[in-house]
Amino acid sequence: MLGEYRIEGRRAAEIAASVERAVGEGGLEPGQLLPPMRELAARLGVNPNTVAAAYRTLRERGVIETAGRRGSRVRPKPATTTRELIRVDAPPGVRNVSQGNPDPELLPPLTAAFTAAAAQADLHPVLYGEATVDPELERHARAAFDADGVPRAPLAVTSGSLDAIERVLAAHLRPGDAVALEDPGWGSLLDLVPALGLRPVPVGVDDDGPLPADMERALASGARAAIMTDRAQNPTGAAVTAPRARALREVFAAHADVLLIEDDHGHGIVDLPLHPLAGSTRSWALTRSTAKAYGPDLRLAVLTGDPVTVDRVQGRQRLGPGWVSRLQQRAVARLWAEGAVDARVVAASYARRRDALIAALAERGVVAYGRSGMNVWVPVPDETGAVARLLHAGWAVAPGARFRLGTPPGVRITVAALGDDDIVAVADAVASATGPAPARRYD
Repeated sequence: MLGEYRIEGRRAAEIAASVERAVGEGGLEPGQLLPPMRELAARLGVNPNTVAAAYRTLRERGVIETAGRRGSRVRPKPATTTRELIRVDAPPGVRNVSQGNPDPELLPPLTAAFTAAAAQADLHPVLYGEATVDPELERHARAAFDADGVPRAPLAVTSGSLDAIERVLAAHLRPGDAVALEDPGWGSLLDLVPALGLRPVPVGVDDDGPLPADMERALASGARAAIMTDRAQNPTGAAVTAPRARALREVFAAHADVLLIEDDHGHGIVDLPLHPLAGSTRSWALTRSTAKAYGPDLRLAVLTGDPVTVDRVQGRQRLGPGWVSRLQQRAVARLWAEGAVDARVVAASYARRRDALIAALAERGVVAYGRSGMNVWVPVPDETGAVARLLHAGWAVAPGARFRLGTPPGVRITVAALGDDDIVAVADAVASATGPAPARRYD
Protein backbone atom coordinates (compact mmCIF):
# COMPACT_ATOMS: atom_id res chain seq x y z
CA MET A 1 0.00 0.00 0.00
CA LEU A 2 2.73 2.45 0.98
CA GLY A 3 5.66 0.82 -0.78
CA GLU A 4 8.89 1.50 1.07
CA TYR A 5 7.66 4.56 2.97
CA ARG A 6 7.04 4.17 6.69
CA ILE A 7 4.76 6.63 8.49
CA GLU A 8 6.21 7.61 11.86
CA GLY A 9 5.24 9.51 14.99
CA ARG A 10 3.62 9.15 18.39
CA ARG A 11 1.63 12.38 18.49
CA ALA A 12 -0.92 13.61 15.94
CA ALA A 13 1.33 16.48 14.84
CA GLU A 14 4.26 14.11 14.30
CA ILE A 15 2.18 11.66 12.26
CA ALA A 16 0.74 14.46 10.12
CA ALA A 17 4.21 15.92 9.58
CA SER A 18 5.54 12.49 8.55
CA VAL A 19 2.84 12.12 5.87
CA GLU A 20 3.17 15.70 4.63
CA ARG A 21 6.95 15.36 4.41
CA ALA A 22 6.56 12.18 2.36
CA VAL A 23 4.15 13.90 -0.03
CA GLY A 24 6.53 16.81 -0.51
CA GLU A 25 9.51 14.52 -1.12
CA GLY A 26 7.64 12.11 -3.40
CA GLY A 27 7.60 9.16 -0.99
CA LEU A 28 3.81 9.25 -1.16
CA GLU A 29 2.36 9.94 -4.59
CA PRO A 30 -0.90 11.70 -5.56
CA GLY A 31 -3.81 9.26 -5.32
CA GLN A 32 -1.95 6.84 -3.04
CA LEU A 33 -4.12 5.20 -0.39
CA LEU A 34 -3.20 5.66 3.28
CA PRO A 35 -3.64 2.93 5.91
CA PRO A 36 -7.00 2.75 7.74
CA MET A 37 -6.80 4.70 10.98
CA ARG A 38 -7.05 1.66 13.26
CA GLU A 39 -4.45 -0.23 11.28
CA LEU A 40 -1.97 2.66 11.42
CA ALA A 41 -2.71 3.21 15.12
CA ALA A 42 -1.89 -0.44 15.85
CA ARG A 43 1.29 -0.22 13.79
CA LEU A 44 2.45 2.91 15.63
CA GLY A 45 1.21 1.79 19.05
CA VAL A 46 -1.01 4.83 19.56
CA ASN A 47 -4.68 5.49 20.21
CA PRO A 48 -6.86 5.52 17.02
CA ASN A 49 -8.03 9.00 18.05
CA THR A 50 -4.45 10.21 17.63
CA VAL A 51 -4.35 9.00 14.02
CA ALA A 52 -7.83 10.44 13.44
CA ALA A 53 -6.56 13.83 14.62
CA ALA A 54 -3.52 13.55 12.31
CA TYR A 55 -5.70 12.72 9.31
CA ARG A 56 -8.01 15.61 10.16
CA THR A 57 -5.04 17.98 10.16
CA LEU A 58 -3.91 16.64 6.79
CA ARG A 59 -7.39 17.14 5.33
CA GLU A 60 -7.52 20.71 6.61
CA ARG A 61 -4.17 21.43 4.96
CA GLY A 62 -5.37 19.99 1.66
CA VAL A 63 -2.81 17.16 1.67
CA ILE A 64 -5.26 14.22 1.75
CA GLU A 65 -8.92 13.59 1.08
CA THR A 66 -11.27 11.09 2.72
CA ALA A 67 -14.12 9.30 0.96
CA GLY A 68 -15.92 7.37 3.70
CA ARG A 69 -15.35 3.62 3.54
CA ARG A 70 -13.06 4.05 0.55
CA GLY A 71 -10.49 5.45 2.92
CA SER A 72 -8.06 8.37 2.84
CA ARG A 73 -5.62 9.05 0.04
CA VAL A 74 -3.17 11.72 -1.05
CA ARG A 75 -4.97 14.38 -3.02
CA PRO A 76 -4.63 14.10 -6.82
CA LYS A 77 -3.45 17.73 -6.85
CA PRO A 78 -1.99 18.20 -3.36
CA ALA A 79 -1.17 21.62 -1.99
CA THR A 80 2.53 20.79 -2.18
CA THR A 81 2.40 21.02 -5.99
CA THR A 82 1.71 24.13 -8.07
CA ARG A 83 0.57 24.84 -11.58
CA GLU A 84 3.00 27.74 -11.69
CA LEU A 85 5.72 25.13 -12.19
CA ILE A 86 3.96 24.01 -15.39
CA ARG A 87 5.48 26.61 -17.66
CA VAL A 88 7.93 27.03 -20.47
CA ASP A 89 11.10 29.02 -19.89
CA ALA A 90 11.92 31.05 -22.98
CA PRO A 91 15.63 30.76 -23.85
CA PRO A 92 17.42 33.59 -25.65
CA GLY A 93 15.99 34.21 -29.10
CA VAL A 94 12.54 32.78 -28.24
CA ARG A 95 9.53 35.14 -28.01
CA ASN A 96 7.56 34.64 -24.81
CA VAL A 97 3.78 34.81 -25.34
CA SER A 98 2.95 32.65 -22.32
CA GLN A 99 2.94 34.91 -19.29
CA GLY A 100 -0.46 36.60 -19.36
CA ASN A 101 0.99 40.04 -18.74
CA PRO A 102 -0.64 43.22 -20.08
CA ASP A 103 1.03 45.27 -22.79
CA PRO A 104 3.32 47.74 -20.96
CA GLU A 105 2.56 50.32 -23.67
CA LEU A 106 -1.07 50.34 -22.54
CA LEU A 107 -0.35 50.86 -18.82
CA PRO A 108 -0.70 54.41 -17.46
CA PRO A 109 2.16 56.40 -15.90
CA LEU A 110 1.98 56.17 -12.10
CA THR A 111 4.35 58.91 -10.96
CA ALA A 112 1.85 61.76 -10.72
CA ALA A 113 -0.81 59.68 -8.96
CA PHE A 114 1.57 58.38 -6.30
CA THR A 115 3.19 61.78 -5.87
CA ALA A 116 -0.21 63.33 -5.19
CA ALA A 117 -1.13 60.48 -2.83
CA ALA A 118 2.14 60.91 -0.94
CA ALA A 119 1.59 64.67 -0.64
CA GLN A 120 -1.86 64.03 0.80
CA ALA A 121 -0.36 61.51 3.23
CA ASP A 122 2.14 64.15 4.38
CA LEU A 123 -0.73 66.47 5.25
CA HIS A 124 -3.08 63.83 6.64
CA PRO A 125 -1.25 60.63 7.67
CA VAL A 126 -3.39 57.52 8.05
CA LEU A 127 -3.20 56.23 11.62
CA TYR A 128 -4.47 53.16 13.43
CA GLY A 129 -8.21 53.05 13.91
CA GLU A 130 -9.12 54.95 10.74
CA ALA A 131 -11.33 53.65 7.93
CA THR A 132 -9.76 50.80 5.99
CA VAL A 133 -11.26 51.96 2.67
CA ASP A 134 -10.29 55.36 1.26
CA PRO A 135 -13.45 57.48 0.84
CA GLU A 136 -12.50 58.69 -2.64
CA LEU A 137 -11.72 55.16 -3.83
CA GLU A 138 -14.99 53.94 -2.38
CA ARG A 139 -16.92 56.72 -4.15
CA HIS A 140 -15.47 55.86 -7.56
CA ALA A 141 -15.80 52.11 -7.04
CA ARG A 142 -19.42 52.39 -5.93
CA ALA A 143 -20.32 54.61 -8.89
CA ALA A 144 -18.78 52.06 -11.26
CA PHE A 145 -20.64 49.17 -9.62
CA ASP A 146 -23.90 51.15 -9.78
CA ALA A 147 -23.38 51.84 -13.49
CA ASP A 148 -22.86 48.13 -14.14
CA GLY A 149 -25.97 47.00 -12.27
CA VAL A 150 -24.19 45.46 -9.29
CA PRO A 151 -26.45 45.56 -6.19
CA ARG A 152 -25.65 48.22 -3.61
CA ALA A 153 -23.60 46.52 -0.91
CA PRO A 154 -20.64 47.14 1.42
CA LEU A 155 -17.12 47.44 -0.01
CA ALA A 156 -13.72 46.13 1.03
CA VAL A 157 -10.24 46.46 -0.48
CA THR A 158 -7.86 43.51 -0.80
CA SER A 159 -4.41 42.83 -2.25
CA GLY A 160 -5.66 41.61 -5.61
CA SER A 161 -8.49 39.34 -6.73
CA LEU A 162 -6.89 36.09 -5.58
CA ASP A 163 -6.54 37.55 -2.08
CA ALA A 164 -10.20 38.57 -2.18
CA ILE A 165 -11.36 35.13 -3.34
CA GLU A 166 -9.27 33.35 -0.72
CA ARG A 167 -10.70 35.52 2.04
CA VAL A 168 -14.28 34.99 0.90
CA LEU A 169 -13.82 31.21 0.67
CA ALA A 170 -12.22 31.08 4.10
CA ALA A 171 -15.07 33.15 5.53
CA HIS A 172 -17.70 30.61 4.47
CA LEU A 173 -16.28 27.16 3.76
CA ARG A 174 -14.59 24.36 5.67
CA PRO A 175 -11.97 21.87 4.45
CA GLY A 176 -13.60 19.15 2.38
CA ASP A 177 -16.30 21.41 0.91
CA ALA A 178 -16.72 21.30 -2.88
CA VAL A 179 -16.29 24.38 -5.10
CA ALA A 180 -17.53 24.68 -8.69
CA LEU A 181 -14.71 26.02 -10.89
CA GLU A 182 -14.47 26.93 -14.56
CA ASP A 183 -12.62 24.32 -16.62
CA PRO A 184 -10.40 25.49 -18.23
CA GLY A 185 -9.88 28.25 -15.72
CA TRP A 186 -7.41 30.47 -13.90
CA GLY A 187 -4.41 28.35 -12.92
CA SER A 188 -3.74 30.20 -9.64
CA LEU A 189 -7.32 29.61 -8.57
CA LEU A 190 -7.11 25.92 -9.46
CA ASP A 191 -4.11 25.79 -7.09
CA LEU A 192 -5.72 27.86 -4.34
CA VAL A 193 -8.86 25.78 -3.89
CA PRO A 194 -7.14 22.47 -3.03
CA ALA A 195 -4.53 24.37 -1.00
CA LEU A 196 -7.41 25.49 1.24
CA GLY A 197 -8.49 21.86 1.62
CA LEU A 198 -11.46 22.37 -0.70
CA ARG A 199 -12.52 20.03 -3.49
CA PRO A 200 -12.76 21.43 -7.06
CA VAL A 201 -15.71 20.43 -9.25
CA PRO A 202 -15.19 21.30 -12.94
CA VAL A 203 -17.71 23.38 -14.90
CA GLY A 204 -17.33 23.66 -18.67
CA VAL A 205 -16.92 27.04 -20.39
CA ASP A 206 -17.73 28.32 -23.87
CA ASP A 207 -17.45 31.81 -25.38
CA ASP A 208 -20.47 32.98 -23.36
CA GLY A 209 -19.22 31.83 -19.95
CA PRO A 210 -19.89 28.85 -17.67
CA LEU A 211 -22.28 26.24 -19.08
CA PRO A 212 -25.58 26.30 -17.14
CA ALA A 213 -26.10 22.53 -17.35
CA ASP A 214 -22.61 21.90 -15.95
CA MET A 215 -23.16 24.46 -13.20
CA GLU A 216 -26.47 22.84 -12.28
CA ARG A 217 -24.81 19.42 -12.04
CA ALA A 218 -22.02 20.81 -9.87
CA LEU A 219 -24.41 22.51 -7.45
CA ALA A 220 -26.80 19.55 -7.38
CA SER A 221 -23.87 17.28 -6.50
CA GLY A 222 -23.23 19.32 -3.38
CA ALA A 223 -20.84 22.15 -4.32
CA ARG A 224 -21.16 24.78 -1.60
CA ALA A 225 -19.57 27.58 -3.64
CA ALA A 226 -19.08 28.57 -7.27
CA ILE A 227 -16.43 30.88 -8.73
CA MET A 228 -16.91 32.34 -12.20
CA THR A 229 -15.38 35.02 -14.41
CA ASP A 230 -17.61 37.72 -15.88
CA ARG A 231 -15.34 39.04 -18.66
CA ALA A 232 -11.93 38.26 -20.23
CA GLN A 233 -11.89 34.79 -18.69
CA ASN A 234 -8.41 33.37 -18.27
CA PRO A 235 -7.45 31.43 -20.38
CA THR A 236 -10.31 31.32 -22.93
CA GLY A 237 -11.38 34.97 -23.16
CA ALA A 238 -15.02 34.06 -22.45
CA ALA A 239 -17.41 36.85 -21.46
CA VAL A 240 -20.84 36.25 -19.94
CA THR A 241 -23.63 37.39 -22.26
CA ALA A 242 -27.07 38.61 -21.20
CA PRO A 243 -28.83 35.33 -22.17
CA ARG A 244 -26.17 33.26 -20.40
CA ALA A 245 -26.48 35.44 -17.30
CA ARG A 246 -30.25 34.88 -17.24
CA ALA A 247 -29.78 31.12 -17.51
CA LEU A 248 -27.18 31.08 -14.75
CA ARG A 249 -29.34 33.23 -12.47
CA GLU A 250 -32.08 30.62 -12.77
CA VAL A 251 -29.59 27.92 -11.78
CA PHE A 252 -28.39 29.84 -8.73
CA ALA A 253 -31.91 30.85 -7.72
CA ALA A 254 -32.62 27.15 -7.23
CA HIS A 255 -29.51 26.87 -5.01
CA ALA A 256 -29.82 30.06 -2.98
CA ASP A 257 -27.59 28.80 -0.15
CA VAL A 258 -24.55 28.49 -2.44
CA LEU A 259 -21.75 31.03 -2.12
CA LEU A 260 -21.34 32.82 -5.48
CA ILE A 261 -18.05 34.57 -6.25
CA GLU A 262 -17.63 36.61 -9.45
CA ASP A 263 -14.29 37.85 -10.76
CA ASP A 264 -14.65 40.75 -13.21
CA HIS A 265 -11.26 39.94 -14.70
CA GLY A 266 -11.80 42.22 -17.69
CA HIS A 267 -12.51 45.42 -15.77
CA GLY A 268 -10.66 48.24 -17.50
CA ILE A 269 -9.49 46.20 -20.50
CA VAL A 270 -12.75 45.19 -22.21
CA ASP A 271 -15.64 47.23 -23.56
CA LEU A 272 -18.27 44.47 -23.38
CA PRO A 273 -21.05 45.16 -20.86
CA LEU A 274 -21.01 43.45 -17.48
CA HIS A 275 -23.90 41.08 -16.76
CA PRO A 276 -23.50 40.41 -13.04
CA LEU A 277 -25.16 37.55 -11.19
CA ALA A 278 -24.60 39.24 -7.84
CA GLY A 279 -27.59 38.84 -5.56
CA SER A 280 -28.77 35.57 -7.13
CA THR A 281 -27.79 33.81 -3.89
CA ARG A 282 -27.85 34.85 -0.25
CA SER A 283 -24.07 34.89 0.01
CA TRP A 284 -22.18 36.53 -2.85
CA ALA A 285 -19.11 38.56 -3.70
CA LEU A 286 -17.80 40.35 -6.79
CA THR A 287 -14.19 41.50 -7.14
CA ARG A 288 -12.36 43.84 -9.51
CA SER A 289 -8.59 44.08 -9.71
CA THR A 290 -6.31 46.82 -11.04
CA ALA A 291 -3.75 44.26 -12.28
CA LYS A 292 -4.59 44.10 -15.99
CA ALA A 293 -5.42 47.76 -16.61
CA TYR A 294 -2.87 49.43 -14.31
CA GLY A 295 -0.16 46.78 -13.92
CA PRO A 296 0.27 43.57 -11.86
CA ASP A 297 2.45 45.31 -9.25
CA LEU A 298 -0.43 47.58 -8.25
CA ARG A 299 -1.78 44.95 -5.87
CA LEU A 300 -5.31 46.17 -5.25
CA ALA A 301 -8.82 44.85 -5.79
CA VAL A 302 -12.19 46.23 -4.75
CA LEU A 303 -14.58 43.66 -3.31
CA THR A 304 -18.30 44.04 -2.82
CA GLY A 305 -20.76 41.50 -1.50
CA ASP A 306 -23.54 40.76 0.92
CA PRO A 307 -23.06 42.42 4.35
CA VAL A 308 -22.19 39.20 6.21
CA THR A 309 -19.53 38.19 3.68
CA VAL A 310 -17.85 41.61 3.55
CA ASP A 311 -17.98 41.93 7.34
CA ARG A 312 -16.29 38.53 7.77
CA VAL A 313 -13.62 39.42 5.22
CA GLN A 314 -12.84 42.75 6.90
CA GLY A 315 -12.90 41.20 10.36
CA ARG A 316 -10.33 38.58 9.42
CA GLN A 317 -8.31 41.18 7.51
CA ARG A 318 -8.05 43.30 10.65
CA LEU A 319 -6.36 40.38 12.41
CA GLY A 320 -3.75 40.07 9.65
CA PRO A 321 -2.52 42.89 7.43
CA GLY A 322 -5.14 45.27 8.83
CA TRP A 323 -5.79 47.08 5.57
CA VAL A 324 -4.38 47.68 2.10
CA SER A 325 -2.19 50.79 2.13
CA ARG A 326 -4.35 53.91 1.97
CA LEU A 327 -1.47 55.55 0.07
CA GLN A 328 -1.95 52.96 -2.66
CA GLN A 329 -5.73 53.34 -2.52
CA ARG A 330 -5.46 57.10 -2.97
CA ALA A 331 -3.19 56.67 -5.98
CA VAL A 332 -5.68 54.29 -7.61
CA ALA A 333 -8.56 56.63 -6.82
CA ARG A 334 -6.68 59.44 -8.57
CA LEU A 335 -6.03 57.22 -11.60
CA TRP A 336 -9.74 56.39 -11.77
CA ALA A 337 -10.80 60.03 -11.30
CA GLU A 338 -8.50 61.22 -14.09
CA GLY A 339 -9.50 58.42 -16.48
CA ALA A 340 -5.87 57.31 -16.76
CA VAL A 341 -6.98 54.19 -18.67
CA ASP A 342 -9.52 54.38 -21.49
CA ALA A 343 -11.06 50.91 -21.54
CA ARG A 344 -12.30 51.43 -25.10
CA VAL A 345 -8.79 52.15 -26.41
CA VAL A 346 -7.23 49.25 -24.46
CA ALA A 347 -10.00 46.85 -25.48
CA ALA A 348 -9.66 47.84 -29.11
CA SER A 349 -5.92 47.25 -29.05
CA TYR A 350 -6.22 43.77 -27.59
CA ALA A 351 -9.23 42.95 -29.80
CA ARG A 352 -7.36 43.92 -32.97
CA ARG A 353 -4.51 41.52 -32.20
CA ARG A 354 -6.74 38.81 -30.76
CA ASP A 355 -9.20 38.81 -33.66
CA ALA A 356 -6.37 38.92 -36.20
CA LEU A 357 -4.69 35.88 -34.66
CA ILE A 358 -7.94 33.89 -34.45
CA ALA A 359 -8.74 34.75 -38.09
CA ALA A 360 -5.22 33.83 -39.24
CA LEU A 361 -5.43 30.52 -37.42
CA ALA A 362 -8.85 29.81 -38.95
CA GLU A 363 -7.38 30.38 -42.43
CA ARG A 364 -4.88 27.64 -41.58
CA GLY A 365 -7.55 25.26 -40.31
CA VAL A 366 -6.87 25.82 -36.61
CA VAL A 367 -9.77 26.55 -34.24
CA ALA A 368 -9.07 29.13 -31.52
CA TYR A 369 -11.10 31.03 -28.92
CA GLY A 370 -10.85 34.53 -27.47
CA ARG A 371 -13.97 36.67 -27.23
CA SER A 372 -12.45 39.27 -24.89
CA GLY A 373 -9.29 40.19 -23.03
CA MET A 374 -5.70 39.48 -23.92
CA ASN A 375 -5.54 35.69 -24.32
CA VAL A 376 -6.32 33.19 -27.07
CA TRP A 377 -7.01 29.53 -26.26
CA VAL A 378 -6.06 26.95 -28.89
CA PRO A 379 -7.21 23.33 -28.44
CA VAL A 380 -4.48 20.92 -29.56
CA PRO A 381 -4.37 17.12 -29.95
CA ASP A 382 -0.95 16.79 -28.28
CA GLU A 383 -0.22 19.51 -25.74
CA THR A 384 3.35 18.50 -24.90
CA GLY A 385 4.25 18.07 -28.54
CA ALA A 386 2.68 21.39 -29.56
CA VAL A 387 4.50 23.30 -26.81
CA ALA A 388 7.83 21.68 -27.74
CA ARG A 389 7.38 22.33 -31.48
CA LEU A 390 6.44 25.95 -30.89
CA LEU A 391 9.45 26.43 -28.65
CA HIS A 392 11.64 25.01 -31.39
CA ALA A 393 9.99 27.45 -33.83
CA GLY A 394 10.84 30.39 -31.57
CA TRP A 395 7.60 30.85 -29.59
CA ALA A 396 7.02 30.06 -25.90
CA VAL A 397 3.32 29.46 -25.18
CA ALA A 398 1.59 28.50 -21.94
CA PRO A 399 0.83 24.76 -21.61
CA GLY A 400 -2.88 24.16 -21.14
CA ALA A 401 -2.19 21.83 -18.19
CA ARG A 402 -1.82 24.97 -16.06
CA PHE A 403 -5.48 25.77 -16.64
CA ARG A 404 -7.25 22.41 -16.97
CA LEU A 405 -9.02 20.00 -14.63
CA GLY A 406 -10.60 17.59 -17.09
CA THR A 407 -10.98 19.40 -20.40
CA PRO A 408 -8.95 18.33 -23.47
CA PRO A 409 -5.43 19.69 -24.09
CA GLY A 410 -4.76 23.20 -25.32
CA VAL A 411 -2.28 26.08 -25.24
CA ARG A 412 -2.72 29.73 -24.26
CA ILE A 413 -1.23 32.59 -26.26
CA THR A 414 -1.12 36.10 -24.78
CA VAL A 415 -1.67 38.60 -27.59
CA ALA A 416 -0.47 41.49 -25.41
CA ALA A 417 3.06 40.37 -26.22
CA LEU A 418 2.42 40.41 -29.98
CA GLY A 419 2.86 43.22 -32.47
CA ASP A 420 0.65 43.44 -35.53
CA ASP A 421 3.56 42.15 -37.64
CA ASP A 422 3.83 38.98 -35.53
CA ILE A 423 0.38 37.57 -36.28
CA VAL A 424 1.20 35.69 -39.48
CA ALA A 425 4.39 34.20 -38.02
CA VAL A 426 2.60 32.97 -34.89
CA ALA A 427 -0.29 31.52 -36.89
CA ASP A 428 2.10 29.68 -39.19
CA ALA A 429 4.01 28.28 -36.22
CA VAL A 430 0.86 27.15 -34.40
CA ALA A 431 -0.58 25.53 -37.52
CA SER A 432 2.67 23.65 -38.06
CA ALA A 433 2.99 22.66 -34.40
CA THR A 434 -0.57 21.39 -34.04
CA GLY A 435 -0.67 19.43 -37.29
CA PRO A 436 0.60 15.88 -37.75
CA ALA A 437 4.29 15.36 -37.12
CA PRO A 438 6.34 15.25 -40.32
CA ALA A 439 7.07 11.76 -41.56
CA ARG A 440 10.57 10.47 -40.94
CA ARG A 441 12.53 8.50 -43.45
CA TYR A 442 15.16 5.94 -42.54
CA ASP A 443 16.82 5.27 -45.90
